[in-house]
This record gives sequence, C-alpha cells and structure tokens, in this order.
Amino acid sequence: MINYAISRFRSYCENKLFRFFLISGLNTAFGYGVFALLISLGIYYSLAIFIGTFLGVLFNFKTIGILVFKNSNNLLIFKFFMVYGITYSINVGCMALLKHFGINVYFGGALLLIPVGLIAYFLNKSIVFHNPTRLSKNEQ
Repeated sequence: MINYAISRFRSYCENKLFRFFLISGLNTAFGYGVFALLISLGIYYSLAIFIGTFLGVLFNFKTIGILVFKNSNNLLIFKFFMVYGITYSINVGCMALLKHFGINVYFGGALLLIPVGLIAYFLNKSIVFHNPTRLSKNEQ
C-alpha cells in the first residue's frame, strides 16, 4: 500500500503542472504570509501584493526554473519578472473588483491564489521556459 502511494506520488511529480504547484505552494505560503502581514500593518493592498509578489519572485525563480522546467539559465530572470508583473496586474485588478463587491481583502487574496497561480504557470511555460536548456550532468 505504501509502495503504491509512493509510486503514484512519483508519477504525479513527472507532471510539470503538479511540480509547479508543489514548488509554488511554498512560495505562495510565503507571499501570502507577507501580504497578510503587510495588510495587518495597514499597508494598502496593491503595495502589499507588490511586495509579496516581488519577494516571491526572488524566492521562486531558481526552484521553478530548475525543479519544474529543468532550466538553470539566469538570464531568464528578466522574463520571469515580466510574467510576475503581468500576474501582479491581474491580481491587483481582480482584488479591486472583489473589494468593490465587498469581499474582504484577506479572503479575496486567498480566493485569487489558484487562478493567478494557473495564469503564472501557463505564462512561465509559454514565455519564460518555452525552450528550456537542459542541465548538464554536472548541474543535476
């Protein structure tokens, strides 16, 4: 039974989208924690999202590149920042819309985690890591 569960988990880990969400889970917890802390300190939501996203990008660049897309090219950081600029804009726009309809920003931030995460995955896959340079055997 345990071997079956381990085998199933390994097969899931072969899926890039699964790995992206697994790796991004840590980043999301970190970024949302920063966001919630800043909101509780009275920081306006767009600035709180910006700071959480910026720190998340720095934290997540290498793990997503290497563990999800098998790419260690540091020059892609600029495209990576561009993708997160796009997701930041989408996140802030959606948060403003939710806030307009009376949704609490803590709940709104949590509500937007999955859709913004999916957008980030597909943008990273198609813009940043669309033609990955495989790691050499020494880098693996």
